[in-house]
Amino acid sequence: MSAASPLPSETDPKLVTASESHGLSIVPPSQPGILRLIREDIASVLADDPAAKSQREIVLCYSGLHAVWAYRLHHWLWGHRFRTLARFLSQLARFITGIEIHPGAQIGRRLFIDHGTGVVIGETAVVGDDVTLYQGVTLGGTSTSEGKRHPTIGNNVVAGSGAKILGNITVGDNCRIGAGSVVLRDVTANSTVVGVPGHVVFQNGKRVIITDPKLIADPLSQALNAVIDRIKELNERISQLEGREVNANYLDGIQRVDAEIEYHI
Repeated sequence: MSAASPLPSETDPKLVTASESHGLSIVPPSQPGILRLIREDIASVLADDPAAKSQREIVLCYSGLHAVWAYRLHHWLWGHRFRTLARFLSQLARFITGIEIHPGAQIGRRLFIDHGTGVVIGETAVVGDDVTLYQGVTLGGTSTSEGKRHPTIGNNVVAGSGAKILGNITVGDNCRIGAGSVVLRDVTANSTVVGVPGHVVFQNGKRVIITDPKLIADPLSQALNAVIDRIKELNERISQLEGREVNANYLDGIQRVDAEIEYHI
């Protein structure tokens, strides 16, 4: 009886669409047993983390791996309808490790949570293979509705300290998310994202030059611009109904506000 249940089938229409759109190669639908997964985790950390000196040290001292191993058990319980027990044990694991992984999340192989305090992985999150998360990373939701509301993370993704990846979005394979970034939109494969809100600065190894600052999506500025456009439209309609010309001074004031907003985006 394996404590590692498979990720969604590759024939799942939602994942197929995500794979085609964002360069994802979701892990195969079958996974090895828990002991093999643990051996893989230890070997991967020993190979990639210069701070790891021995297998014994990794087994005893790496709380990120402890959290992932506990998750494997909790996820098996969750999949076999022991939901309350799975949640209770996951809360014990959070108390011990400082890392919260919902047992309903779907996680691939060799996930490495480095210096993991404060990491949160939500219920409907999907995480591929060979992903690295640093302390304070959140794979969170932005909706209270049921269904998929947490991000899908591709293979070989690195999320820096304090990065927040929020909502039902997709981060493609081989992406790098900068420390402290807030990612609210899909990210295509082989991209580097930084900033609040997150925007792509490297893609396929090439620097992305942003000449128009409005290309950096800012929800607040977008909302303000929409309000200003609506005010202009309403003012013009009122002027037409009253049979008078639009007040030039009024439009000048609106344009100055609009320009000020664009400058600060």
